[in-house]
Amino acid sequence: MEQNFNPVGNLILENRKSLSVSGVSETESFDESCVVLFTSCGRLIIRGEGLHIQNLSVSTGDASVTGRIDSVCYTENTKKKKEKLSSRLFK
Repeated sequence: MEQNFNPVGNLILENRKSLSVSGVSETESFDESCVVLFTSCGRLIIRGEGLHIQNLSVSTGDASVTGRIDSVCYTENTKKKKEKLSSRLFK
């Protein structure tokens, strides 16, 4: 199966009710108040109410989220593993 992944990250927000995202590589978590996606531009956090992932295609990198969208925020693109307390104390 040929993958047509497009690493370009675009966001299209329509009336705070529908968000289309490109460049999605992975879904970290989702519920009705928060959706977290890894994209080519970084970790994308979408917050709101009644959020639903309508479409998600990791092979093409496209996703769409519907519901009342209150905020969209990018953070670092790295996936950080939680360090044990002892390893942080004894560096």
